[in-house]
Amino acid sequence: MADRSPASQIITLAARECLEPLGLTQRGRSRLWVDDHGWWLGVVEFTPSRTVGSGLHVGAMWLWHDVDHLAFHIDAVRVGPEPFRTENQFTRFAFDLGRQAAANVTALKERFPSLPDAARDITSRPVRRGFLQDGFDAGVASALAGDPGTARHHFEKVLREEPLAPWMVDSQEKTRELHAMAADRDAVAAWVTRAVGSRRSKLGLEPVPLAIS
Repeated sequence: MADRSPASQIITLAARECLEPLGLTQRGRSRLWVDDHGWWLGVVEFTPSRTVGSGLHVGAMWLWHDVDHLAFHIDAVRVGPEPFRTENQFTRFAFDLGRQAAANVTALKERFPSLPDAARDITSRPVRRGFLQDGFDAGVASALAGDPGTARHHFEKVLREEPLAPWMVDSQEKTRELHAMAADRDAVAAWVTRAVGSRRSKLGLEPVPLAIS
């Protein structure tokens, strides 16, 4: 059920004013907004707090992870929640959040205009031990960018991790498949196209041609 509290209504008004002009769409009547780039999404969440109010989380999500929920694979900004005290106080705060969200969404668009740009960004960041998706993302991006040596290097890091949960086993199975085809960019592109198409369907997003070159 949608939250129709005064705080959420004000957040919605602020988000519509700040984010709709940039092409973002609201997920139903939730506090989630998405900026659709085909193979990745900008995600904005006006995070609920334990009290009535809101915070902010903006980031990017790679759609080659074939799951059925929104996620943050790259963080752009997090703002801690502020409670609703008065309508005037919270309206000022909500519109400030909306402007911060818009600025960070714009920064993400400029940061990831193409797959090669994303690949350079992803592979430049240190992979955190225990965070399989970091190495997986770096491997996928490198393979799509035509750098199989770097792709295999990152995939092998993923495969060296101890699989402590079923999702990790599944991730390593996909990694082995991609490691074997890393030198065949067309094969990797076809794999990614299938994964992205599946995820878009699960998220209720329209199918689109993928510009992964």
